Amino acid sequence: MEFLILKLMILIVDSGSTKCDWVAVDKDGNQTLEKMRTKGLNPAILPEKKLRKRIKKNKDLQNNRKDITHVFFYGAGCGTEKPNALLTKVLKDIFFNAEIHVHEDTMAAVYSTINHEEEQAVVCILGTGSNCSYFDGKEEHQKVKSLGYSIMDDASGNYYGRQLIRDYYFNHMPEDIRVAFSHKYNVSDDYIKYNLYKQGNPNAYLAAFAEFMFLNKESEYIQNLIKDGIRLFAKNMIMQFAEEVKTVPVHFAGSIAYFAQDEIKEVATEMGFKVGNIVRRPIEGLVSFHTSKL
Repeated sequence: MEFLILKLMILIVDSGSTKCDWVAVDKDGNQTLEKMRTKGLNPAILPEKKLRKRIKKNKDLQNNRKDITHVFFYGAGCGTEKPNALLTKVLKDIFFNAEIHVHEDTMAAVYSTINHEEEQAVVCILGTGSNCSYFDGKEEHQKVKSLGYSIMDDASGNYYGRQLIRDYYFNHMPEDIRVAFSHKYNVSDDYIKYNLYKQGNPNAYLAAFAEFMFLNKESEYIQNLIKDGIRLFAKNMIMQFAEEVKTVPVHFAGSIAYFAQDEIKEVATEMGFKVGNIVRRPIEGLVSFHTSKL
């Protein structure tokens, strides 16, 4: 059955592994539906059935799916061919009248942080996961392919969650922090192992612990934990563009970056790069970017 579409309804989507923000706008950037949020849609981790279920669970998306004309999706796990193709198929099946465009989340970070379309910059993501790329004003470049939360993702939410749990179990936390941590979370070994090895999205589970750092930032232990993670990220990811950062800013996107701004600036001074823009959620910048293109 064909539907007559009289006007554009554009879905712009920014997804991490934990959560996914959806904004529907017309060609002038006017919001046509209330901003929506679903659970994260990482096709490198989630099977097709779960991807479909998470989208269809949102009633606004389900009820308006025939009216959607374009979907611009930026997400974690979309940087390689098979996961990208899987999510494209799922989106096309649901939003059957729409043009579907699926991109890696690094491009969302680029479009939401650069000051103008042709600005050159190193752009970092520090959220549930982490990544870094160089934007030359036209194209994005990466020298290191991300292998995900279990091997890489330095200074991400899941990195800090892992470090906090390790420090708790290895007795490296100061006693007051250790007590506060055990009061806030279920730290039984069986419960932690169940969530890490029996449940989906262990990266998002780990990332949930990162909130604890920002509630206890007055602690010297927490300050050092945050800065050590950022130093590791800067060494392994930012400094792969050592020549570029001599002349271009380093922008950041993501909740970890937003709440660790002071520590990022301190490490930047130590390591010799200039911090540019820091945005918590890229979605607003993406709306401006795409509507200017229509």
